Amino acid sequence: MSGWHDGSMTPTLWLTGDPEADRLLDDDPFALLIGMLLDQQVAMETAFAGPHKIAERMGGLDVHRVAGADPDDFAAMCATPPAVHRYPGSMAQRIQAVAAALVERYDGDVTRLWSEGDPDGGEVLRRLRALPGFGEQKARIFVALLGKQRGVRPEGWREAAGPYGEEGARRSIADVTDGSSLLEVRETKRALKAAARSQG
Repeated sequence: MSGWHDGSMTPTLWLTGDPEADRLLDDDPFALLIGMLLDQQVAMETAFAGPHKIAERMGGLDVHRVAGADPDDFAAMCATPPAVHRYPGSMAQRIQAVAAALVERYDGDVTRLWSEGDPDGGEVLRRLRALPGFGEQKARIFVALLGKQRGVRPEGWREAAGPYGEEGARRSIADVTDGSSLLEVRETKRALKAAARSQG
């Protein structure tokens, strides 16, 4: 797959603790993007396990099939226990919206987000933010995840990722490489939330 890792240069992802779910994220950039989309209001590893649940139920994770699925059927599939997300209905709509945008703009090839036209980090960030459900923070974290764990490092990627791009940071899923780093990231996020509450 163009613009994706070759396996020898990048470590195998460890984002969910489930070898099969992690393998899908490792092999399929669409799965990784959908995991990032789901990463809100649920535990990080739960969010990134979502694409594997969809793939199991659809017999694979094909961006064109996801985009073209009947919305009611797709929402029901996402809500089937174990649900893909705490809010399966609204997230099903977002997943399909992202898939449709990828089909429309990139012919379903997720890697074109960061490979088409040799974009710099700022342009990759802009393209991610143009996707449904991707705000500034989510787009920055995904740029950091690509750079730190996938070897996708366009010029200026750390600056585009902001604090999430910092070397040695423990701020987001981009910094999770095993069970202990997952706990460190969770603790950092908890501390930041507590600080924000005390200021509010």
